[in-house]
Amino acid sequence: MPLYDYAPSSGRCNICHGRFEVFQKIAAPKLKRCPTCKKPCERLISPVKVTGKYSTSDSRVKELGMTKYKKAGDGVYEKTAGKGPDVIRRGEK
Repeated sequence: MPLYDYAPSSGRCNICHGRFEVFQKIAAPKLKRCPTCKKPCERLISPVKVTGKYSTSDSRVKELGMTKYKKAGDGVYEKTAGKGPDVIRRGEK
């Protein structure tokens, strides 16, 4: 079963510390509320770690038609290679 990260939709929470993990089946529906504080929550997209013989250099990522982002701040990611928006901010649609 995959491990999913969730965070309150409003950002931070003093009760659940603003982020929690849940083991769920892939077919299970997303949680709508935090099990601890009961505030509305959203499932986060976590980065995938690529290791071993695979190159994650900017040129290789671009060559494969993928996009690479680097964390620039709290919930802010800047594009380093590929197509897509130059900046992604957590919570933006």
